[in-house]
Amino acid sequence: MGVAIVGWAHLPFGRLDGLGLEDLITRAGREALQHAGIDGAAVDGVWLGNLNGGFTPDVFASSLALQCDDALRWKPATRLENACASGSAALYAACDAIEAGRARVALVIGAEKMTSVSGAETTRILGDCGYSGEAGHPPGGFPGIFASIAQDYFAAHGDHSSTLARIAAKNHANGALNPWAHMRKDLGFEFCNTVSDRNPMIAAPLRKTDCSLVSDGAAAIILAADDAVADFPRAVRLRARVQVNDLLPMARRRVADFEGPLRAWQQALQQAGCAVHDLSLAEVHDCFTIAELLTYEAMGLAPAGQGHRLLEDGTVLRSGRLPVNASGGLKAKGHPIGATGVSMHVVSAMQLMGEAGDLQVPGATLAGVFNMGGSAVANYVSILERAR
Repeated sequence: MGVAIVGWAHLPFGRLDGLGLEDLITRAGREALQHAGIDGAAVDGVWLGNLNGGFTPDVFASSLALQCDDALRWKPATRLENACASGSAALYAACDAIEAGRARVALVIGAEKMTSVSGAETTRILGDCGYSGEAGHPPGGFPGIFASIAQDYFAAHGDHSSTLARIAAKNHANGALNPWAHMRKDLGFEFCNTVSDRNPMIAAPLRKTDCSLVSDGAAAIILAADDAVADFPRAVRLRARVQVNDLLPMARRRVADFEGPLRAWQQALQQAGCAVHDLSLAEVHDCFTIAELLTYEAMGLAPAGQGHRLLEDGTVLRSGRLPVNASGGLKAKGHPIGATGVSMHVVSAMQLMGEAGDLQVPGATLAGVFNMGGSAVANYVSILERAR
């Protein structure tokens, strides 16, 4: 039994002072139901992607989603957490239920309220997604972790600070066109490539523009079994979906090899029966610009150490052969943890249905999605295609 995305919703990402976690969850879910043209009675279960970890007091948040529609009362609802891949974890769990025949229609919501706590507390909470036995090593939480990954990459392949700046500039230019993006401003290469008061070094070699945004936000998806797709006006099939987890301690692996993402991409492309160059676009997890660079190589777009060529020859630009993060990515769109994986699938579905507005990649037929939890620990790759 296959699964298709048949409706969706995407709230604006940003600092949403007037909205709490409950508001984000219920608004996104309600809008997704409306978009699919159904009410809660048609839904067999609800899956919520949400990290929390101390951002809000609402740790037990799964049943908040039932408030989207009175007819959802008594339906099973489950919250899933897998670090920054919590949204994809929720999506895949709902797919599992449909493929097992336990559901025909599912509501998946990804949501996070991050801005109610201080920056220092945000760093601490996100740092807890690492391995407790390595806490503080390297220092600086996840910026420090990905800085160390960049240092390892630079040691092996030369200083690519300018490459990281090109990724940041690309994604901010794309995000300027995205009505849901946290930051809608084209910053330009020179700004991103220069350390300044407005673009300080966060953890060398990563500057502020190399780091994703702390955001509030939510997105939601309606999934349906293949035999229910005819009941909906649009459908985007998950042609392949793969989850690959690696060891949590970084001391037991060389993170810069990105072996988990590489294996996930290889398996997903094989499952889909296609090659990476068959994709029309990809939405990938640029929590830090070094992560996007490493993803190019994990996807098989370039050999190790050669990812920079894809920016230089324009391959991954909006006008290129394989646009990467046409939405602006986490870098510009924002990174509300639990919402991110759902958001990636929503914007990809929009592209495949030709409904992405100013973000539209012309003639998009096949999309790749890569959502990552931790330092290449939980790796999810989906291949999406338009079903009708």
